[in-house]
Amino acid sequence: MTTPLIELKGISKRFGDSIVLDGVDLKIYPGDSLTILGPSGTGKSSLLRIMAGLLAPDSGEVYLNGQLSQSAIDDPKRPVRMGMVFQQAALFDSLTVAENVGFYLYQHSRLPRRRIRELVEEKLELVGLPGISNLYPAELSGGMRKRVSFARAVLDDPEDAADDPQILLYDEPTAGLDPIASTVIEDLIVRLQKTSGCETYAIVSHQHSTIRRTGRRLILLYQGKVCWEGSAGDLDRSDNPYLHQFLSGSVEGPMEALGRQI
Repeated sequence: MTTPLIELKGISKRFGDSIVLDGVDLKIYPGDSLTILGPSGTGKSSLLRIMAGLLAPDSGEVYLNGQLSQSAIDDPKRPVRMGMVFQQAALFDSLTVAENVGFYLYQHSRLPRRRIRELVEEKLELVGLPGISNLYPAELSGGMRKRVSFARAVLDDPEDAADDPQILLYDEPTAGLDPIASTVIEDLIVRLQKTSGCETYAIVSHQHSTIRRTGRRLILLYQGKVCWEGSAGDLDRSDNPYLHQFLSGSVEGPMEALGRQI
């Protein structure tokens, strides 16, 4: 049986009196296209950050390629190399696009700066942004900043096989974008799975177009628990009341609306 790239066992997390994750189990296999959906505040982003090692669970275990992990995403000794795209792109305002995309290699590789610049240009071309290396984030649109963060996430050291990203983690990649810009990003996510060398991804989203266009396997989180799991084809066939309420946007159902049970 194939070993999961990422396996979460009994993951729980609390912030103050709020329980955001409550004993979550999850496996992500090579080649997976997983979408984690659910209302705001249900632990989706926290789950992604725990996978990446950016947030420690209060209880439970994270396994990477079958090995118990306690290290962060930028640890070069991690058994699974990950790339992450943050909700707000998380670019350094004081650095150029080229410096943002190449940041990891500048910090952790022995490649000459000229070679890193060549690799940066290749990744910018891959995400459809040639010729913008010398611009600063403030000079870019929101959709362009997202794509720059995609280029950064897939950049790797070609001389180090262990540096190849094996999974990309997307935290609300289309949040705040208009429908056309969202379509560009959604198409890019699907295309990168085929062209970047990284065939596995997990996306956190509550935007319907992103859910339907990028996810093949989906889980629905509510109150820190997985309350539905299925395929993209199951979205319109399932009679799960949580899923039905989430997709319809109804205030009537088992989910709370505005903090009150409706």
